[in-house]
Amino acid sequence: MTSRSRVRAITVALLSVSAAVALSGCTGGSDDAAPSASATPIGTAVQQTCAELLPTSVLAVYGKTFEQDTTWTPAKGTPAATIARQRGRVCHLVATDDPSTTITLAVAHLPEKSLTTLKDALYERGGSVPTYRVEGYYALDDGVGRADAFPDPYWVTTESTLYTEPGGAQPVVDAVRSVLLPSASASPAG
Repeated sequence: MTSRSRVRAITVALLSVSAAVALSGCTGGSDDAAPSASATPIGTAVQQTCAELLPTSVLAVYGKTFEQDTTWTPAKGTPAATIARQRGRVCHLVATDDPSTTITLAVAHLPEKSLTTLKDALYERGGSVPTYRVEGYYALDDGVGRADAFPDPYWVTTESTLYTEPGGAQPVVDAVRSVLLPSASASPAG
């Protein structure tokens, strides 16, 4: 398949997934949209709490103390909002000494086909990060770093101004991966 054909196929797949996600309705207590006729999310509910996925002790590496903001809701169209609609877990942590310093973490448990579509799109964008020890990607946009990792069958995405390079997100990715796939995290990297 030519590069152009591959891009077209990925675009069609992304549009299909986007349409399916848009039709999935709302979950997690959000009342911003009424469910449609196909309101069933494709994701499986993530049972782990934010504290289990990302203990605050892990965040000490950033030299700040963080607290979870339970009133925060992700902006429409963001990966965190997509994950929330798919019965995922969305966590927003705020530095106690600087409310402008935040870490957003979102985790979804998705079917293989959806994960493959996401991975293909991120692969095309570039920014592969082998140190995440699972398929992972990083991008920096307007000073906000975003890391995506796939400890299958999960999609983990995290964003923060603290992630100025791929390694900046490493502590968060490692902590979440070790909770989701404890047996895969038992041996040291590398």
